[in-house]
Order: sequence, then C-alpha cells, then structure tokens
Amino acid sequence: SFIAGAGAAGAGVASAFITGLQFPSVASAAGVDYKSVSADIADAIKKNPDWGPTLVRLAWHSSGTYDKMSKTGGSGMGTIRFKEELAHGGNAGLAVTAVKYMEPIYGKYAGDGLSYADLYTLAGVTAIKTMGGPTIGWSSGRVDAMDPSAVTPDGRLPNADSGPPGADKADADHLRTIFGRMGFSDQEIVALSGAHALGRCHTTASGYDGPWTPTPTTFNNGYFTILQNISWEEKAWD
Repeated sequence: SFIAGAGAAGAGVASAFITGLQFPSVASAAGVDYKSVSADIADAIKKNPDWGPTLVRLAWHSSGTYDKMSKTGGSGMGTIRFKEELAHGGNAGLAVTAVKYMEPIYGKYAGDGLSYADLYTLAGVTAIKTMGGPTIGWSSGRVDAMDPSAVTPDGRLPNADSGPPGADKADADHLRTIFGRMGFSDQEIVALSGAHALGRCHTTASGYDGPWTPTPTTFNNGYFTILQNISWEEKAWD
C-alpha cells in the first residue's frame, strides 16, 4: 500500500540523509565506544519519552541545511550547537531541549574523541529505534567546526508559514524548493514527511500547539493513515 511503502521509503531516506553508511565497530580509531553512547541515549529516552521526537528533530534540523550545489550545510560539522544557528526560526526551542539534553552525554565521551556532529546524528537514529522504528545504518567520523563561520543562512529549513504571496501556509512549491536544494524527489519529500508521526507542536516554538498523531512517541505510519482517512476542515484558533 502507499502508506506502508511511504513508511519503508521514509526509513531508507532517513538512513541516507541523516546518518550515512554502516554502523561502526564498537570503538573507533579515536577510542569512542559508540554502542555505549547509543545505549546512554536510549536509556535517557526511556526515562524521558518526550525526548525521542525532539532528538529526531535535532538530527533532521542539523542535516536539513545541506545544499547539494554549494556543498555547504548539513550535519557534518555540528554547527547547530552554535547560538547563531539555534537562533534560526526553524530551530526554536532546540537550545533548551535536545541540545541541552545531549550535553551530559557529550561531556562523558568528549575526552574519547566524540564530536557533536556524530552525537546529534547518532541521537536521531537511536531515538527512532527506541521509539519502535527500524535499525538505521550509521557511520562515525564527522569533525566539528570550531567556530560559527560555517553556519548557513536562515531559511534553509521548511517553514509552515511560507507560501505564495498572500498565502498563510506553505505549498508544494515551497517544499520542492527546500528539499530540491538537498537533492530529494517528490516521493522522498512525502516519505520524509512521515516523521510527523512523531512529536508535537509547541506554542513557544512555532505558535502552533498539539501532537500530529495520537501516538507522538511511537515511530509508525500514523501520519499517513490520518491524512488518508480523516476529513479535514479549516478551523480558526485563538
């Protein structure tokens, strides 16, 4: 079915986009025990289930600034930790949630050579697995930028309020512009949109409120099921 196919495609696209190739050996040349890092992340999510979707958001927003033409942006240098990138509109709330949550784990393994860039992407795939999703291949080796000079301009992430002149919602052209810059097809855009099965909106971050699905901490195809099976009506909110 379309729903099952999109869900499977989403896992594949996320694997290639967020993380790379194969899971590394227990210890890298730098001495980082990535399985222990992942286990610590998983334990934190089990104790705090709401962290899971936020860590997926961190991994995605870290990656979603990539530009295939200029070869800039993306998750390779861990720039989302800098205040300049956290100040971007699409990253509202991450400084006091996901980035903050990962600091103790970074501190535990930084002396072994763990980079923020590896930590944030590993947090994303670990969160998906912990919330019932597939095991996604992952590779280490990202080297952190030491200053914010590599931070990309604001506006590279999708914006729900960006659309044609006079519109108050994003449209297909906006999504194609944003995701096309990274090299994604329409099918892959749809697959990645399935991540909205996770998490919720927060008025303090986006102005919107509420979960996307009834199971915001479970990785499933609920987002597509709702889109196909529920009739939508525009509703005015305060």
